[in-house]
Amino acid sequence: MISLKIFTQQSCPRCPAAKALGEKLAGEGLAVEYFDVTNSDGLAESHMYMVQSTPSLVLVNSDEDEVAAWRGEVPELHEIQTAIKNAAVD
Repeated sequence: MISLKIFTQQSCPRCPAAKALGEKLAGEGLAVEYFDVTNSDGLAESHMYMVQSTPSLVLVNSDEDEVAAWRGEVPELHEIQTAIKNAAVD
């Protein structure tokens, strides 16, 4: 099962768009988790996926292995959908 981790912080100007994209994908049935990198839990999770800028979106498989990532940017919806399809084939 593929899921999406979204890393944000309140002062990030592009983070609201990343959150909105996450909500759209969650509405399509994708499991989405949100992490605020300014708190200890979010910071710890961000280190596991080498997140150094926000927003960052990381697709992971059921083993929590990264299958695709966009760091410091908000991808287009179709980019994530394509990555999900490609990960499902692997």
